[in-house]
Amino acid sequence: MANHYIMNFNTRELPIYNTDYVILGSGIAGFFTALLASRLGAGVTVLTKQSILDSNTDKAQGGIAAAMDSDDSPELHYQDTLRAGAGLCDQGAVRILVNEGPRRVLQLMDMGARFDVEGERLALTREGAHSCRRILHASGDATGAEIQRVLNEKALAEQNIQVHERHMAVDLLVKDNVCYGVLAYDCETNCLKVFRSRAVVLATGGLGQLYEHSTNPEVATGDGIAMAYRAGAEVMDMEFHQFHPTVLNLPGAPPFLISEAVRGEGAYLRNDRGERFMPAYHELAELAPRDIVVRAILQEIHKGSNGIFLDLGHLDTDMVLHRFPNINRTCLSYGLDITRDMLPVAPAAHYMMGGVKTNYCGETSVERLYACGEVGCQGVHGANRLASNSLLDGLVFGGRIVERTAGLWRENMSPWPDFAAELPDLAEPVDYQLLQQELRALMSRYVGPLRNREGLEKVLSFIDEYSRLEDTAAKDLPAVEMNNRLLVCRLVAESALMRTESRGGHFRQDYPEPRNSWKKHIILRK
Repeated sequence: MANHYIMNFNTRELPIYNTDYVILGSGIAGFFTALLASRLGAGVTVLTKQSILDSNTDKAQGGIAAAMDSDDSPELHYQDTLRAGAGLCDQGAVRILVNEGPRRVLQLMDMGARFDVEGERLALTREGAHSCRRILHASGDATGAEIQRVLNEKALAEQNIQVHERHMAVDLLVKDNVCYGVLAYDCETNCLKVFRSRAVVLATGGLGQLYEHSTNPEVATGDGIAMAYRAGAEVMDMEFHQFHPTVLNLPGAPPFLISEAVRGEGAYLRNDRGERFMPAYHELAELAPRDIVVRAILQEIHKGSNGIFLDLGHLDTDMVLHRFPNINRTCLSYGLDITRDMLPVAPAAHYMMGGVKTNYCGETSVERLYACGEVGCQGVHGANRLASNSLLDGLVFGGRIVERTAGLWRENMSPWPDFAAELPDLAEPVDYQLLQQELRALMSRYVGPLRNREGLEKVLSFIDEYSRLEDTAAKDLPAVEMNNRLLVCRLVAESALMRTESRGGHFRQDYPEPRNSWKKHIILRK
C-alpha cells in the first residue's frame, strides 16, 4: 500500500507560492489549458519536470484528427473511434471529443498554428482505422513541433502565466479529499517549494519510459498517475498501453517513430523475404488498428522473419519527400534513403489509454484535482486509441476543465491547512540505475504487447521485493522517480493480471479471446 507522501517536509518551513491554477506539464494539454484559463483573468503557474520542449507533443509527427472536411463528419469520426476502441470506449466521451474537436482545433489555429494546406483547403491525410482523410498535419511530419512552438510562444508571452522549468512535482497536498496544491522540487536550487492553488491540473503525459523501447521522452515515467493514486484518486484502464508498430529499429540508435501517416500514404510492411504480410491479418492491411498491426509483426517474427521492414519504394518520390521531411532527414543521418531503402522497424511503447479517472469535465475523484491529456482517462480511447486522437483529447478535455472551473478562481481561498510528512530513512542504499534497468526489462518482457499470468506474477513479485521504498523517505529525485515507477508498474501489472481476456492493447496469451463479461473497466483506488 503506497503512502500519501514520499519525501519528508513541513509546509510551515517551506516557501509558499499562491496561484489560481497549478498545471503540471507543458505539452498540448498543459499549455492549452493554461492559456484558456489565463484569458479569463486567472493566475496560472505551470510546472514542468525538465524544459518546455520535453513533451510527447513536441515529438508528435502524424497530426491531429478532427472532422474539418466537407467529406467527413463527427459521426464518421465517432464510429471510427469506437471501432478502434475494441468495445470499451465511453460513448459520451467520444461524442464530446468528435463534436467539440473542430472548435478546439480552430482555437489552436487562431493562436497561430500553421497546418499544411492544398490550395484553399487543409491538407488532410489518413491513418490506421480511419475511414477517410481527416488528419491535419504541419510541415509534413512535424505537427507536434508546430503546435508546441505556438503554445510555447503564447504561454511565455502571457502575463498571467508563470512557467517554472526543472520543477518536478513530488506530491499533491490533499486533506479530506480536497486538493490544496502541490509539493514540488526545484532542480536548480535543490529545495522543496509549495504551490498553493484553487485547482490543480495534471497534464503530465504518459509512462512509456517504464519500457526499454519507447517513443516517449525521458520525462514520461507516470509521475502524475503515481501522485494522484497516492493522494486517493481513482485510476482506470491501466492495463491498456498502446505500442506503436513502426519505430526505427537500428542497433545503437535511439528509437525513432515512423509516423502512421507513412502507411496512410501507402507504405507497405514486409518481412525479411520481401513479402507484404498485413493483408493476411486484417482487411485494412497496413491501416488496421495498431494493436492488430503490432501482433501481426510479432507473429511474423515468431514464424522466423529476421526483422520487419517498411517499404516506401513504390510511392511517388516527390510526395514522400514533401510529406515526410523530418523522417527523411533522420533516416539519411543513419544512411537510409526512405525513397529507396526498406526501413527496419519494430514495435515500441507509445501511448497510455488508461490513467487518472475523470468525468467529462476533467474532474477526478479528489475535489479540485483535474486531469487531461494522456495522464487522464475518461474512457475516450477505450482499449485502443484511434490514431491522432491524442492531441485532440488534450485540447478538448483541457478546454472543458477551464469551462468547469471558470468561476472557481474568483472565490476566496479555502482555509489552508498545514501539511507534513516524517518517514524513516532507508536502511540500506539502493542502486536506482540498476533497478531501473531491471524493471524496464521485466516490463518489456512480461507486460508488453503479449502477456500471461506467469509473467505478470513475476513482475509483481519483483516489485514486492522493493516495497520497503514505499515506507521510507525519498532523499533525492532519482528516489522519487523510482518510487513512482514501481507504483505505476504495479498498477499496470495488477490490472493486466485481473483482466482475464484479450482486448485492444491488452493481449493475454493464456486468454487470447475477448469476453463479453469483460466489457467493463478496472478502477483502482488506494
